[in-house]
Amino acid sequence: MLAAERRDFLLARLHADGKLVAKAIAAELGVAEDSIRRDLREMAAAGLCQRVYGGALPVSPATADYATRATVATSSKERVAAAAAALIRPGATVLLDGGTTALAVTAALPRDLAATIVTHSPTVAAALVDHPAVDVYVLGGRLFKHSAVTCGAAAAEAARSVSADLFLLGVTGVHHEAGLTTGDADEAAMKRTLAGRAADTYVLASIEKIGAASPFLVLAPNEVAGIITDAPRDHPALAGLPVIPA
Repeated sequence: MLAAERRDFLLARLHADGKLVAKAIAAELGVAEDSIRRDLREMAAAGLCQRVYGGALPVSPATADYATRATVATSSKERVAAAAAALIRPGATVLLDGGTTALAVTAALPRDLAATIVTHSPTVAAALVDHPAVDVYVLGGRLFKHSAVTCGAAAAEAARSVSADLFLLGVTGVHHEAGLTTGDADEAAMKRTLAGRAADTYVLASIEKIGAASPFLVLAPNEVAGIITDAPRDHPALAGLPVIPA
């Protein structure tokens, strides 16, 4: 099998199985494991997969630009947002992440909800203007345009003065082995800071994020109270995870 044919095979298997295990594929094809690892490095460099320990996972569609993500899995995001909004009790203080699913949460909130929402997303903050009983606090800092959120030292310092009942966390990948991941190191660090300021953290996980992975770990799955998703409960990537059905 030529190298190009082998990579086509790997891509097809990745789409069919949702993961690639280098050792198993090498044995199946009768080639050196180093050859498969080299193929995976080249595929990852071309944006065709995300390398993880021992193999590869699909690249998350949630790493696309903000405008593109707004058109991806919109019905799934609405279902996840509705389930997340139901967790917010009157009088609660909530840290709300940025991104398109977090924006959907603002639309799912009851019009008469009285709560405090702290966010590092100017887009999310603007969407809460029409909620008269919601107090909104915006954490300032450098704007990370990919997700329309602030991050960096100033934003992290502001976050450390907050104590919240829950944090609704957005990620780009959810996998029981690879963890909860995102595509930028600074954004991952900011998300960890926010999670550390809340009593409970819940993950907003629309269907396209399940089974995918991105380069930077935010949290391990056992560090969150629940993963809100409308993906099937028996999805292999959710094995053993604390799933909250949307």
